[in-house]
Amino acid sequence: MSAVLTSEPRQTAGTGRLQARHVELSYVTGKQTTLALDGVSFEVADKEFAVIVGPSGCGKSSLLYLAAGLIDVTGGEIVVGGKPVDGPGLDRGMVFQAYTLFPWLTVAENIEFGPRRRGVPAKERREIVAHYLSEVGLVAFAQHYPKQLSGGMKQRVAIARALANDPQILLMDEPFGALDSQTRSVMQKLLLRVWEHTHKTVLFVTHDIDEAVLLGDRVHVMTARPGRMKETIDVPIPRPRSLEMVMDPEFIAIKRRILHLLQDEIDEDH
Repeated sequence: MSAVLTSEPRQTAGTGRLQARHVELSYVTGKQTTLALDGVSFEVADKEFAVIVGPSGCGKSSLLYLAAGLIDVTGGEIVVGGKPVDGPGLDRGMVFQAYTLFPWLTVAENIEFGPRRRGVPAKERREIVAHYLSEVGLVAFAQHYPKQLSGGMKQRVAIARALANDPQILLMDEPFGALDSQTRSVMQKLLLRVWEHTHKTVLFVTHDIDEAVLLGDRVHVMTARPGRMKETIDVPIPRPRSLEMVMDPEFIAIKRRILHLLQDEIDEDH
């Protein structure tokens, strides 16, 4: 069986490290230039689950798009596995808030799409698909089409599809933001379990402070636009974690600290 199916990633040590070095991003509209990101520097260690939070419009999602190579930096650089990002690559998998599934493909075919494009042999592709169908709890829905799935199920497929390429880093842009609270809790629990199995490097953007503390090893708090890194908060709560931990005093203390940092930015912005 392929190494992608084991609990240990096939990548070599350190290849999942992400570094943002003095990143700047400007938008030009007509004669007006808007500075969206101003000298952003931070680091995500190999196999770390890092979370970015910040006020609306601070450039959180833009940072992910830069890391994915979907847009170019105006200044500075983003480095993945020791190499500057200069475009999209199979070393990075992206999960968006919108599900972005191929509606004409079944669940299994959506998951298989990346490995097929990479020329992975059919037998190995079947093993990869079977593995991730099991990981996200959709074995019984392998032959369904996206229109037959709920929002939470579609996002499970999107996560499985991203992981099927065995990326070094998983970039997640508010993937549960469109879900109702109950489905969101189910998906958080699922993601915690999948991450415990794969230990991929994850960079996750969210507006939800509970979600940030529940999932992350570290939480990077951004300022209002132009976005800068305001503070990085360690989350030393032991793993594996459960949804019940939101009532723990340590969890509440970390949440309060992040809320204060964000409230300061919102107050200053107004």
